[in-house]
Amino acid sequence: MARFTIPRDVYYGPSAMDELKVLKGHKKAFIVTGTNFMIENGTLEKLEGILHDAGLETTVFDRVESNPRISTCYRGAEKMREFEPDVIVALGGGSPVDAAKAMWIFYENPDLKFDDVKPPYSLPVLRKKAILVAIGTTSGTGTEVTSFSVITEDETKIKYPIADFEITPDIAIVDTDIPLSMPQTLIADSGMDSLTHSVEAYVATAHTDLTDTLALKSAQMVFDNLVDSYNGSETARRTVHVGQDLAGMAFSNALLGIVHSLAHKVGVTYDVTHGRCNAIMLPYVIEYNSAVCMDRFADIAKELGIPGSTDKQLTNNLVKAIKELNIALDIPLSYQEAGVDEELFKSTVDTLAEAACGDPCTLFNPRKTEFEDMKKVLTCCFYGDDVSF
Repeated sequence: MARFTIPRDVYYGPSAMDELKVLKGHKKAFIVTGTNFMIENGTLEKLEGILHDAGLETTVFDRVESNPRISTCYRGAEKMREFEPDVIVALGGGSPVDAAKAMWIFYENPDLKFDDVKPPYSLPVLRKKAILVAIGTTSGTGTEVTSFSVITEDETKIKYPIADFEITPDIAIVDTDIPLSMPQTLIADSGMDSLTHSVEAYVATAHTDLTDTLALKSAQMVFDNLVDSYNGSETARRTVHVGQDLAGMAFSNALLGIVHSLAHKVGVTYDVTHGRCNAIMLPYVIEYNSAVCMDRFADIAKELGIPGSTDKQLTNNLVKAIKELNIALDIPLSYQEAGVDEELFKSTVDTLAEAACGDPCTLFNPRKTEFEDMKKVLTCCFYGDDVSF
C-alpha cells in the first residue's frame, strides 16, 4: 500500500493569490516571509490586502534568512504563541516556507525540540491551532505542496530535513505572475532544483505510478522551458512555475536521493545555493545510480526527447544534456569551477560524506550508498570527474 498526499487545494495560474478570499471566516493570519524582495515587488502588500478584505487581522514575521536556522524557527513560534493565529501564511521561496512549517510545529507543540522532530514521520497531529497556506515565489523548491522542511542547525551549520505528511500545507498558491520578476540567477538555480526533484523522484525507491506520472511531466516542462525562462520569456517562466509544483508533488511522495543528501550538507559549508549544488551534482549522481536503474534514466531521456537507441546511450546523453543545460544557465560543472577552495574540500569531505550518509534522503536512493561511495561521488562532483564505480 502506498500513500499520496498533497494540499487539499492548489490554486494556480495568473493572480492565483486572489483566491485566498476563501479564508474568510478565519480571524488572524501570521505571515512568514524572507527579505525585502517581497516588499519591493509589492507581493507582501497585495497579500495583506487580500487577507484584510477577507476579514483577517495580520502580522508579519520577516527577514527569514537563506538556510533558515532552528533558532529563527523557535523565535517565530514564540511570536505565533503571542499572536495566536488560526492561519499561518508562508510567502517566499524554500527558506520562508520551510521555516513557517517548522514554526507551525513548535507553535502547536511548544515542548518539542529540534532533535524530537528529526526522525522522519514522527510528528504529532497538527492543525489544532492553525492551518498552513503556502505561496511559492520561486520556481524550484515545490515546498508549497510538500511534506518537507529543511532547517539548519545553528551550531553545526548542517541542514536536516523534517519529513512528515503533517506539514503538508492545507492550501498552496502557485501564482504564475510572481516569477515574472525573479532575477536570472535565481531562475537558473531554482529551475535546476526542480529538475533534480523530478529526476530523483522518478528513480527513488518509494516511487509509484502516481509519482512517476508527475515526475516525467514536470521534468519535461522544466527541461523544455528553463533556458527560455532564464532568457526572459514570460510564457516559459509561467510554465516552469507550474512544472516545479508538479515536481514537488512527485518528490513529496516518492522521496529523493543522494543529490539532496549531499546538497543538504555541503551547501552552507561551500557557500553554494541549494539549487546550484543540485545542478552541479545531478549528472554525477545519475552516473553513479545508473549502475542499478539505467532503464529508469532512459525513460527520462525519452520523455525529454533526448536521442539514443539503448538504455546506456540514452543515459549517457541525459548526463550530457544536463551538463549542456547547466552551461546555458551559466552554472559551473564542478564545485572547483564554482570557486570552492580545494583545501576546504579536503578538510571537510569526510565529515560531509558521513553526514550525507545519515540524511533521510539516502534511504530512498536507488543504489545503496555507504561512506566510501558517498565520498567518491562528492570528490567527482568537486573535480568534475566522471563517476565510474
